Amino acid sequence: MSKLYTANDLEKMIKQGQCLSTVPENAKLTPMARDLMRKHKAKPGAAAAAPAASASGAPRIHTPELPDAEYNWKPGGDPKTAAELEKFFYSPEIQAIKERMCGIGKRIWSKGYVDGNGGNITVRVGDNMVLCTPTLISKGFMTADDICMVDLDGNQIAGTRPRTSEVNTHLAIMKAEPKAKSCVHAHPVYGTAFAVAGVVPPACLIPEPEVFLGVIGLASYQTPGSPENAREVGALAKKHQSILMQNHGVICWGKDVEDAYWKMENTDAFCQTVAVTMQIGGPKQYGPDKLKELIEIRKKLGMPDSRLDEFKECELCDAGEITVHTQPQPAACACNVGSAPAAPAGEADEALVKKITDMIMQKLG
Repeated sequence: MSKLYTANDLEKMIKQGQCLSTVPENAKLTPMARDLMRKHKAKPGAAAAAPAASASGAPRIHTPELPDAEYNWKPGGDPKTAAELEKFFYSPEIQAIKERMCGIGKRIWSKGYVDGNGGNITVRVGDNMVLCTPTLISKGFMTADDICMVDLDGNQIAGTRPRTSEVNTHLAIMKAEPKAKSCVHAHPVYGTAFAVAGVVPPACLIPEPEVFLGVIGLASYQTPGSPENAREVGALAKKHQSILMQNHGVICWGKDVEDAYWKMENTDAFCQTVAVTMQIGGPKQYGPDKLKELIEIRKKLGMPDSRLDEFKECELCDAGEITVHTQPQPAACACNVGSAPAAPAGEADEALVKKITDMIMQKLG
């Protein structure tokens, strides 16, 4: 009788340094185990096969590949009947995505990004099908059976629990930006603090946010779950993968649920770093020439970024609601010719802290 392998069994193998290809070809796999095998590009029984040889007889060099959790559906292939929809909704591939959503839910709960039944998660799986977390449930304790499915108009088409009322904001993002196949909304403390203050962290401070987030957007306050909030956030989706919803929280989108969640972590860590930096002398920016290099890296990764098209070089590091000028100043560009001489470093730092503090206090009203 063939052995049943679970995801936990495979994770133990990985920790022990074993190759997943050593799993017998006739082994049975749970949906999560099958998903893990795909993630690591492993096939049961593959280790038993002899390595392919080149024309010279030497073994071919293996080319490693990055795991890819993006779900790609066939356009026009959505289920047409109730029976087809049910079969699709409970298929191993969709069950694996549901389990991954539950895993992300546990991570945002464990990180303290949500409390009570806060936050929600969506993954698009068809032309007119989106998996979503249900209303009134702790994101740390969901199971695959809790996940439901809606169409792009927000009508629930599958699942036993009612969908979240905020799904329309996610759908507005997906309608505006086809690359947005998953959204994660949460209330991380530092990201939400910036959203409550109505302040976007400045550019030219840390390389990683510039590459993986780009410019963080700011949506004006609208009632959560309302059509107004959906329109406000959806309008920002093409230019921003991370959006602060004023007086509410943060929503991020990505090509898959892991990607969207990473951007949530990136956003909160960035906001936390800037908040701490404000207390110890104020941020020090690098120059726009360095930012241009980071934007090019971001664009090569296939992420949207319009800054090079919309701003002059001297404006790049000033994009955003907080404009930071520190010592030492980045190299001057032609736009700054004739500007007043810079203040001494100590005076600039003190003035910067006061300026940022005044802005935040003004926002708080």
